[in-house]
This record gives sequence, C-alpha cells and structure tokens, in this order.
Amino acid sequence: MSPICRVDIAIINASFSSTDLDQRFDALGLKAGVAGAIVTFIGQVRQSGDHPDVTGLVLEHYAGMTEHVLQQHVANACARWELLGIVLVHRVGEMHLGENIVGVVVASAHRQVAFEAVQYLMDFLKNDAPFWKQELTDQGAEWVEQKATDLDKAKRW
Repeated sequence: MSPICRVDIAIINASFSSTDLDQRFDALGLKAGVAGAIVTFIGQVRQSGDHPDVTGLVLEHYAGMTEHVLQQHVANACARWELLGIVLVHRVGEMHLGENIVGVVVASAHRQVAFEAVQYLMDFLKNDAPFWKQELTDQGAEWVEQKATDLDKAKRW
C-alpha cells in the first residue's frame, strides 16, 4: 500500500499533449530521485475501430459521477500498489484522428509496479468508467459497444 500517493485527475474538453501531462506530473511535487519508474500511456483517436473509416470520436460522460468513479479506481490503484503518484487526464467531446483521448502517468519506486498500475487503470477505463463513445464516419455517428475482449482483460484484476 502506498504511504502517500499524489493524484491529479482531470476530465477536459480541450486537447492535451505529453507536455501537459509532464506539467501535471511535475505539479504533484515528487522529489527528484524518489521515483525509480515513471510510466506514461497516451491513447489516441485512430482511423479504424468498430468501423474501418473512422474520422473522429465523440465521448460523453455524466459529470460528477465520472469524476467520483475515476477517483475510486485511482484510490484502488494507490491501495493495491506502492505508488508515488498518478496523473489521469481524459478527454470528452469531439476529437479528430490523432488527437489524444486519455493520458495516464504512474510513478513508483519500481517499473513492474508502474506498468501494472497503468494497465489496471486502462483496463478499468475501457470497461467501468462512465464514458459513452461514438465513432464518427463519413456515413454519420455510431455508438461503440463494450467488447468481450476488453471485459476478459479486466477480469485478471
């Protein structure tokens, strides 16, 4: 269990970059040399999903509920692993190909712990986070259904 796990969670409508994630991570105030591992994951809008001709995404969420659920799962990660800090940024609204959707940064003393925590958080985000996704195509918008393969991946936790 983490004695102190510093956290920054944000749901935003605007684009963000890896520099933005770095700045949020720096704002956690972790002392230099404390973390032996910092693992960063960035998920982007890709052109093939449920449909082969995706031009963008629209993500919706239920404000208030989403933040609460994300805080719970981040707290679970902090309790499960010896983590020093977590930054989790998730976009909502309309996004275009190549734009960042989600960014997760995890710091710990050891790399395996950081990798596992990032994977846990991403599996949670794919399955349990209250986001609803539409893929945009030239033919219009289509809701994306939850996938059995994503549910199977989350079962290991």
